[in-house]
Amino acid sequence: MNSKNNIRNSCDTGETPPRRSFLKTIAMGATLAGAMLMGAGQAQAATTWKIQSTWDAGTVGYTLFEEWCKSIEAKSGGELKFQCFPAKAVAADNNSLFDSVRSGVLQGMNPFTLYWAGKIPASVFLSSYPAGPDQPHQWDTMFYSMGMLEKTREIYKKFGLFYVGPIQHDANIIHSKQPVNSLADLKGMKIRVPGGMVAEVFQQFGVSTVSLPGSDIFPALEKGTIDAADFVGPAVNYELGFSQVTDYIIFGPPGVMSIYQPVDLMDLTVSLRAWNSISPELQQLVEDEVRIYSQKHYLAIQARNIEAMEKFKADGDTVTRLSQEDLETWRKAAIPIWFNWANKNEDARAILDIQLKYMMNDTVGYITEEDIKGF
Repeated sequence: MNSKNNIRNSCDTGETPPRRSFLKTIAMGATLAGAMLMGAGQAQAATTWKIQSTWDAGTVGYTLFEEWCKSIEAKSGGELKFQCFPAKAVAADNNSLFDSVRSGVLQGMNPFTLYWAGKIPASVFLSSYPAGPDQPHQWDTMFYSMGMLEKTREIYKKFGLFYVGPIQHDANIIHSKQPVNSLADLKGMKIRVPGGMVAEVFQQFGVSTVSLPGSDIFPALEKGTIDAADFVGPAVNYELGFSQVTDYIIFGPPGVMSIYQPVDLMDLTVSLRAWNSISPELQQLVEDEVRIYSQKHYLAIQARNIEAMEKFKADGDTVTRLSQEDLETWRKAAIPIWFNWANKNEDARAILDIQLKYMMNDTVGYITEEDIKGF
């Protein structure tokens, strides 16, 4: 009787009976344990992508890329991590970089898109080419508003790759030991330029073209084995010491830094296997982040370019400019070469068709029906 009264009294006063308290403790412990197990399972489920850039360690390009990669883990709530590497850290050269992503040694790459001209002929039209579209917004328009992104993904899928999106970088410029004030001044010069279409157009003007990796440019200029060299834009080129071995920088007409690669695009490409392994929500996050990063990357480098040009000037370098007439002459020489590359396969033709439609529209007006008559 007393014990029953005690129990009743404890209930009436809000006190928890010992057995009920014990059961409640067990239930709470089970809930906490379950939550911990779920948390551990989620942590184990986090996906890590190893991504190699073609930027050298220590350059402004790689520093920006590294910062962006580190931000993905927090933005994805810990579900996806980007582990980034500089040029040559995992894959020793561009060929092995391409193959490493296809084979799964790496899950992604941040290359200059033009590097795959020998493997994917259409890629010559996925970054700027001689006398083609020469403003960054034009490329974003073609990719995101005219179907070029979707077509590019179709092409890359054939190689087991997923092209996430373009990353705006800069114009490529030429540093020279001698002044170049017109296309005629190029005749007889030995210049390091990318291969493919770019080299072919330069050769039309009497240039002896040389293909060298970025790390070999400075010593070649220093020794005088080449007269001039193209590489990326002012910010990175200054970091690589080009002001120490050249005296002139060749630009196009005002507003056009380069007539041969004015919008040198990079991209983020991942293996199709890696892409398909993440949720649609994560896929959308990565796509959105690439578009955001593209703008940040481009603007940061443009700010650094302004600073770098002041440094080049202080070091005694002189800017020389080609004329608008030179640009028109250059375009006339380039157009037949565009079509030679477009005719390598149907994918290349499809990409150029999108771009011709844009360049011939009156909003751009770079070429006319007469310009491409017979091609």
